Amino acid sequence: MNFKNRIIIITGASSGIGAHAAEVISKLGGSVVITGRNQDNLKRTVEKCEGETFPIIADVNNEEDRSKIIKQTLEKYGKIDVLVNNAGIGSRGTILDTKMETFDSMMNTNVRSVFHLTQLAAPHLIESKGNVVNVASFVGMRPIPGNLSYGMSKAALDYFTKCVALELAPMGVRVNSVNPGIILTEFQKRIGMNEESYDSFLQQIQNKTPIGRVGTVAEISQAIAFLACNEASSFITGVTLSVDGGLKIIAP
Repeated sequence: MNFKNRIIIITGASSGIGAHAAEVISKLGGSVVITGRNQDNLKRTVEKCEGETFPIIADVNNEEDRSKIIKQTLEKYGKIDVLVNNAGIGSRGTILDTKMETFDSMMNTNVRSVFHLTQLAAPHLIESKGNVVNVASFVGMRPIPGNLSYGMSKAALDYFTKCVALELAPMGVRVNSVNPGIILTEFQKRIGMNEESYDSFLQQIQNKTPIGRVGTVAEISQAIAFLACNEASSFITGVTLSVDGGLKIIAP
C-alpha cells in the first residue's frame, strides 16, 4: 500500500485507533491531517508519525470546527484525498435507563458530525477521486443488550456508508466502513468499566470470539489503510468490513 502524495484527514486521532491509523498511513507515505480535542495527545501522535503530519485542534461536535478542519487542510495542501471518520463516543444503557441527553450526544458525535464533515469534504473528494472510510462497530450489526444508543448510532453510520457510496460512486468516490469488534483500547474504561470489570469483560469476549482473543488497534489500522488505498481497494465501495474475530457471525 502506498499513500505517496495523498492527503488524509483522520478525526479522533489523539488516541486509540485514530492515532495508530495516522501512524500507519504516515509510514506508507501519506501526508496526514490529524484532529482531536487534546493538544498534548495530538502532539504524541505527531511524534510517532513519519513524514508530513498536520495537527488541528478541533471538536467534531462543533460546526465551526468541522468547517475549520476542511478549510485548514485545503489552505495547507490544496486538496483532500481521504477522509477517515474515526472520532466517536460510547455509553452503556438500555431503553429503561438511557437519558435523552446521552442519546442526543451519541447521535450528534457518531452520526451528525460524520454527515456534516463528509458533506463538506465531498466536493474536494470528487475532484481528487478520493474516498471515505468510516469507523463503525460490530455492535451496529448485531443487537447487544446494554448498548442501545451506541448501537443505534453505529447502525446509522453503516446505512450512511452504503447510501453515500451509491450517491458518490458515479463521481469516482468510494465510501466504506470498518466495523471493529472488541479492541484493546481505553474505550471500555472511558464508558465506565473499572479494572476488575474490564478484565472480566475481556475474558468473556475471548471465550465467545471464534478466533479466541480480542483485537488490536494495529489490526483495525491496517483495515482502514486497506480501504483508504486506491491501489489496494479500487473496486470496493459500500462495504461494511467486520474486523471482529468472527463475533458478528455467532449468535448473541
